[in-house]
Amino acid sequence: MASNRSSSFIENEYSSLPHFLVVTYPAQGHINPCLRLARRLSLLAPAGSHITFSTALTAHRLMFPSSHDQPVHQGPISFIPYSNGFDAGFDSRIHDADHHLHQLRHHGSITLSSIITSSRHRRRPVTCIIYSSFLSWVADLAASLRIPAFLFWIQSATAFAAYWHYFHNFHVGISAAAFDPCSSVTLPLLPPMRAGDLPSFLSITSPDHPDAKLLPHLKDAFLRSPELRVLANTSEELETGAFESVAAEVKIVGVGPLAGEIWEASLFEEDEEWERHIEWLDKQKQSSVVYVSFGSMAVMSEKEVKEIERGLRDTRRPFFWAARKEISTVCELNAGTEDGKAGKVVRWCRQERVLRHKAVGCFVTHCGWNSTLEGLACGVPAVAVPRWTDQPTNAWLMERGWGTGIRAAVAAEGVPVAAEEVTRCVELVMGGGRIGEEIRRKAKEWKEKVREATVEGGPSDQNLRAFVEDHLSELHLTILDDCELQLS
Repeated sequence: MASNRSSSFIENEYSSLPHFLVVTYPAQGHINPCLRLARRLSLLAPAGSHITFSTALTAHRLMFPSSHDQPVHQGPISFIPYSNGFDAGFDSRIHDADHHLHQLRHHGSITLSSIITSSRHRRRPVTCIIYSSFLSWVADLAASLRIPAFLFWIQSATAFAAYWHYFHNFHVGISAAAFDPCSSVTLPLLPPMRAGDLPSFLSITSPDHPDAKLLPHLKDAFLRSPELRVLANTSEELETGAFESVAAEVKIVGVGPLAGEIWEASLFEEDEEWERHIEWLDKQKQSSVVYVSFGSMAVMSEKEVKEIERGLRDTRRPFFWAARKEISTVCELNAGTEDGKAGKVVRWCRQERVLRHKAVGCFVTHCGWNSTLEGLACGVPAVAVPRWTDQPTNAWLMERGWGTGIRAAVAAEGVPVAAEEVTRCVELVMGGGRIGEEIRRKAKEWKEKVREATVEGGPSDQNLRAFVEDHLSELHLTILDDCELQLS
């Protein structure tokens, strides 16, 4: 019997330490916050713990071009890809998004299960799975293997609350309001919003809309109550009402904003001129430059690009525009302004490094949640030009909730924003008037609040530490239970 006990404890020795499996959708906006979470977990978990970071093979190849599709190991973190059924690449211009998500579920379940099985055979069993949005099938896989799972919500808590109420008790009211973007929507414990401030998926009024098929994939995650457990890349200090809005129905814990330039991964080719771009910024006056970025997924017409470019030039202020290749080629040939001030158009940049640069005085942004948080953490006033998904909600938070920016009015004739509106908003934010002064004051104030929330010992830091400690306690209890069963 003593021999059996000894053998039992030796077998369990390898599972007495956590092994977090972080699974992310293969998009830049999902990968970076998930990677930052993985890095934080690696710092907080006991020595000898392990973290596996898994995204689709297509994204893994871009993150590690020389990996030859093989796992990559960096200290306690292993990068092991799963298959989404599009290993040769997904092209939104050719492939159907709904079909892609169905394929991702099918192939992802099979290959991720293989990763988990392999880890168990190596005596490093996965003890906790954390997954990002659009991957609710991961929770099904985790449940089948009796592994605890957590959704890592990479958008705002306000967007989470809007989706939660839509999928539960407010579907009719929100759907009715969707026909008029200016109509009022009141959700529990949230300030009044307009329909146009809600995530764009909730404003779809026709089943033929290109994004209509995506909503069911989101809905699946929100119908997992009461077992749904959520970590969110935000904090209660930033969005108190949103946390309170759903507190009675679902547990959502703020562990963000998770930020840090050194914890980024890029799916895009690095610009060889990057250091020269920074040298250009170094030559500009303090708080004089308009930084412009519409994210990694933006699809913009030539007309729209030209309209924004004209609006920027009319401010007669230097601008630094980080644009995807298809955007940058439209405007990069005429980067100089008549008065000698330069407009810099680049195809890639380390965004947080730019936002923290003393020369940057305004951020013209699409209001993706990562960019919104990075601008807030860096104390940079913003002009919001939201387009889809959670971006309108983030713009509402920025303008109405925090007062750190202004939202550009939508233009007519299919162009999201007119040149004159770009100019007006930039001048309001950067000018010497009362509105600009108040926005800049608020930006500094919220920068400090973000720091207080995320610094060691701050609320978000404490929440993440408590998450790790709770998992350790559950893990040890499970091991004791297993040992008692074996001994009996």
